[in-house]
Order: sequence, then C-alpha cells, then structure tokens
Amino acid sequence: MITADHVSKLYGTRWALKDLSFQIAEHEVVGFLGLNGAGKTTVLKILSGLLWPSAGRVQIAGFDSIEQPRAVRAMTGFLPDKPPLYGEMTVRAMLCHAASLNGVPGRALHSRVDEVIELCQLKEVRHDLVDWLSHGYRKRVGIAQAIAHRPALVILDEPISGLDPQQIVGMRKLVRSLGEQHTVLVSSHILSEIAQTCDRILVLHEGQIVAQGTEEELLGGVVGGRIELTVHGDAQQARDLVARCAGVSDIVTTEQRDGLVQLGADFASPAVCEAMVAALVEGGLGVRRVVEADGGGLEGVFLKLTRGSAVETAP
Repeated sequence: MITADHVSKLYGTRWALKDLSFQIAEHEVVGFLGLNGAGKTTVLKILSGLLWPSAGRVQIAGFDSIEQPRAVRAMTGFLPDKPPLYGEMTVRAMLCHAASLNGVPGRALHSRVDEVIELCQLKEVRHDLVDWLSHGYRKRVGIAQAIAHRPALVILDEPISGLDPQQIVGMRKLVRSLGEQHTVLVSSHILSEIAQTCDRILVLHEGQIVAQGTEEELLGGVVGGRIELTVHGDAQQARDLVARCAGVSDIVTTEQRDGLVQLGADFASPAVCEAMVAALVEGGLGVRRVVEADGGGLEGVFLKLTRGSAVETAP
C-alpha cells in the first residue's frame, strides 16, 4: 500500500526527516510515535501529498507522490491536529460540503454522509452548528470529513489530543474500526494510545526511524538501558569499579550525606547491570538501592530509543 524509500525533508538548514524507509500494508493501523518535534507531522504531510520530500520517493498504491500528487490526494483522507471545520455550518452540512469537495457524486452524497455520521457517532449532534460542539465532537467531525469519500488511506495527526478519558476510549474504538475499510496512520506522542490502537509502531527521533515493529517486537529488541544505584562508600571508588565493567558508559556520580553516593550509568545488557552490582559488592561497597531509570514496558523502550538530542543542520 505505502512504500517510502530514503525520504528526507529539509527546512532551511535543518533536517526535519533524514533517510526514512518503510513499508505499510493495506488495512494496517500503524502508529508514528515520537517526541514533539520528532518529524511525525512532516511524515504524514508527505504521505498525504501536502508536502514534497527534499529527497527520496513515496508511492501510495502504486502512485508516485511527486509525479502523481492529485491521485495520491484523491485516495487520502487527512485529519490534522486542528480539524479544518466551518463553525457556522451544521455538522451534516459540513460533511456534505466535504464529501462534495472530495468528489462524492450527488446521488450518493446524502447516503454516504448518513453512513459516516452513524460510524462516527454524530447522530445526536448532526443538526448542531460546529461552533457549538465540544472538542471531542469536533475531532469526530474531523474524522468523518476525512473518510466521507471512502479513501484508501486515512491519516490522523494526534487524534486524541485534548480529549478527556471517556472521549479517548471512544476515539480508540473508532480508530480501530477504521482499519476494517482503510489503511490508517496515526501520529501521537502518547504511548498508551499507540500501543492499544495500532498493529505496528514506527518510533521517530530527530527525524529518523530508530525502531519499528509490533509492541512485542519493540519490547524484545532493546535490551540495554540506564541504571541508578545508591551506594554506601567512596564516590571515586564506586565510579572506578563500575568503569571497569565492559558495556558501561555515561557514568555520573553524586555524593550525598551519610556516606551515600548516587551513581547512574548506561548498560548494554542485563548481564552488564549484574556485573556492575557484583563489582561494587566485591569492592566492599554497600549497594543500598538499584533502579532501572527508564522503567519497563513500551515506555521504557521509548525512553531508551529517544534518549539524548542533537539538532543536525545541513551544510
């Protein structure tokens, strides 16, 4: 369905995207996960045909996004972070207008609008002005206008931003249901929603894909991390003992009162972590506390993959 081949995007002298390559199958629900500014929105705009890449190629269902942009846009439904809605129109009129602009023929327009109103659970507000709607309903109207023309590809940029917990549950169910008829791309920096909504995850950091796969694959692919230890003894001795262990980097020590030392270090594998603790104990230091700083689960993987930051500029 989607093939991105070495895609890059340059804004002035700053690389927003750097050499992205990935494939997405038909009817997959795929999440783009990353910190704010990671390049998620830029990727989605390129895939929707709203932006051209500075380098690389994108194909959507066999159409080239640069050579055939109209064909790509015709098969795409896009919900930006702020839905483009007309406040003075009723919900139904807004959806009829959007469907008409996207080429839904008049004889099928009203029946199709009724379908998306039902699908997006907008029936009770269909005659309300858009200006009267809550933020959650505006998001639903935004999705409804994006799918009114039955696009093959639906792109949702931060669909749950600003929603309350009850609205998030409803949005999650709606996004999952879209995968039955569309290929769906979802952008978010909220890990729990990506994990519960998407079949597969692409993790972006500083314009690059640093990992991709299912949640299980991501959990199994990152074995290192950062450990924090509280040690009783001499700070320099603790640092020296840990530094001798292979697979340890970025050691930081902070002395505390009562002879305690806070020590933090990156480790390459669980075995390295165990070696650090053993070295401290064998050196005669008392290990009071051991904590993996990045936590566990998908959150821990995400923090490990996105640790550190540096903005790269083009020559």
